[in-house]
Amino acid sequence: MEIPFTQADWNAVIPVAIVAVTALVVLLADLVALESVERYVSIGVGLAGCAAAAVFAAAQFGHDYNAFFGSFMTGGFTTVFEEIVLVAAAGSLILYGSIGPRARVGGTTALLLWSTCGAMLMAGAANLMMIFLGLELLSLGLYCLCGLVDRKSARESALKYLILSSTASGFMLFGMALLFGASGSVLLSDLVNPILANDPLFVMGACMFFIGLAFKLSLVPFHTWTPDVYEGAPLPVTAYMSVATKAATIAVLARFAYAALPSPIADRLLLPVWILAGLSMIAGNVGMLAQHDLKRLIAYSGIAQVGYILAALAGGTPLGLRYAIYYLTAYAFMNLGAFAVAAALSTESEEGSRLSNYRGLGRRRPLLAAAMTFFLLAMAGLPPTAGFLGKILILATAVGSGFTWLAALLIVGTAISLYAYAKVIRAMYERGEHRTHDARPFVPLAWASAAVCLLAILLMTFYPLTPSNVLPLVK
Repeated sequence: MEIPFTQADWNAVIPVAIVAVTALVVLLADLVALESVERYVSIGVGLAGCAAAAVFAAAQFGHDYNAFFGSFMTGGFTTVFEEIVLVAAAGSLILYGSIGPRARVGGTTALLLWSTCGAMLMAGAANLMMIFLGLELLSLGLYCLCGLVDRKSARESALKYLILSSTASGFMLFGMALLFGASGSVLLSDLVNPILANDPLFVMGACMFFIGLAFKLSLVPFHTWTPDVYEGAPLPVTAYMSVATKAATIAVLARFAYAALPSPIADRLLLPVWILAGLSMIAGNVGMLAQHDLKRLIAYSGIAQVGYILAALAGGTPLGLRYAIYYLTAYAFMNLGAFAVAAALSTESEEGSRLSNYRGLGRRRPLLAAAMTFFLLAMAGLPPTAGFLGKILILATAVGSGFTWLAALLIVGTAISLYAYAKVIRAMYERGEHRTHDARPFVPLAWASAAVCLLAILLMTFYPLTPSNVLPLVK
């Protein structure tokens, strides 16, 4: 039987295939590598695979193609989100090289790469089955990665994420079934039919589908799992989850918001999502105020940051999408940079995740303290950082699109966040004697990662390039 796919179809998924094959190569290399270097062999092969996939993905920019009968679409939109996911994967692998356990490093790297495949599939998914396939591939790897350290809190984190994420997936899958029942098709292009606007089955399915997305994005009130899972998971996994899962889910939401809903009811269906985004800006920043763990603080920060990104999407304008992508990219470097600083202060016990260990850091490690200060200021949205410019752009597009109330909530949330970030900065530069001692003198990979992230944020501040030709397509 002849396979009904062309060479162009297979070319569309070459970046995903490269990452998947790299994971297999990592497992084989782990079998033959010497014990003293197996960590670096596995991570080196993983980074090489991510770099190769990034090159092939970049070559697809601007070349829109509907592959596998409308299941997967290439083009500018897909490429940008694939690149963000690959950056998150590479950054997390570097952190594993810094503080990851020496045991199971091959399996850990392979799982992270396969999760990356799922996120990349979500970035280009153009039908409901591909969305669910990508989501589950992303999630299944993360369930394992959260518990792959010998720590009780890690196992608790994995179990909690498994149960709650599976529940959210159930909502999403049932919503997809209702959408299929209403439209008779799994293709997103068939959901745009105006006739479906008056179908209660379609409306109910879309609402349940958005509930699943809200959980994956940690939007209020579906956010309560995030701080606990982030705190218990290994630090590199937390760094990966904070960027990759959000980028992949935002890609799906943006494709629905811009191209896959009937225009007569699109605004009404999406309004609850924008309301949750506004509530997340406030709840996330308020939640940061009482935190004493860096991972929990960044978890609450991420809840608010996603609200900011969705504020840019709320108007449904091409410019809003470009600004959302700009801020998401900056957010990726902010988070990865902060976790790199934490890794530079940590052993396998992850001392760098406890905020108490940052007291007096400005005197003990002035460069690391300066880098962490810069990343926190970027998260707060203060100049001269890409976070500041990104928020200005989001405010402009939100107000211009008629969502002034979202812009106002963004300003209020930013004001609240300043106090939470300032507490950490103040602790780093407090004078006086502190009993805290650094566990490690110098960690080259973590330092290099922090430097690259800092440089990227600076470049984005002074050269604010936002991608063009990135409107999501469904046909």
